[in-house]
Amino acid sequence: MSEPIPLRDRLRALPTFPRPGLPGLDVGAAPATPHELFTTWLDDAIDAGVLAPHAVVLSTADAAGNVRARTVILKDVTSDGWWFASRSSGPKGRDLEANPHAAMTFLWPVLGRQVRVTGTVSVADPATSRADFLARPDLSRAAGLVNRQSEPLGSLAEYDAAFAAALDAVTADPGLVAPDWTAFALAPTEVEFWQASDEGPHVRLLYRQGDTDWTTGLLWP
Repeated sequence: MSEPIPLRDRLRALPTFPRPGLPGLDVGAAPATPHELFTTWLDDAIDAGVLAPHAVVLSTADAAGNVRARTVILKDVTSDGWWFASRSSGPKGRDLEANPHAAMTFLWPVLGRQVRVTGTVSVADPATSRADFLARPDLSRAAGLVNRQSEPLGSLAEYDAAFAAALDAVTADPGLVAPDWTAFALAPTEVEFWQASDEGPHVRLLYRQGDTDWTTGLLWP
């Protein structure tokens, strides 16, 4: 029997991006704000059939600097920032209350693209948070209503019972909202666009928020 291939060698042999045919990044034609370029890239990912192109890794840290990362769903991009939502009583909400600095990382491998958004998170007004919760499907609203996120769970049956009760509640009351459901906006101070290429180094374009507008510059690969 042959020796198994070491994991390091198997990982090194995996392709990173499909080749050839990756799109480019025309730095000279970059728009004035990162919001515009991000929306274009997101549309490209949607058109390319990327699975869950709006999924994003959100990284937060507590007051002691302990970092946590998880995947959330992007809800919108406006002049206020990149939007997501969660319970304020959960780990994300507690981290952001203690330390509002956060980062988002988008990865669309089929296009060889990555976007990093870094900045400060603010809390939306209650009406915006309520509207976000009510826009969710019933099953998602029920999951959001079960207010024990990330606590130890004794059994799956225990969760099933809590979820069933929450689903009955949201079905009976279409206007029911989790009391601490919160919409958040990450207002960026920096946004980096990373584009791989078929041959040669990748391109990194960084937007920085100035006093009145955005500045752009290239980064070494």
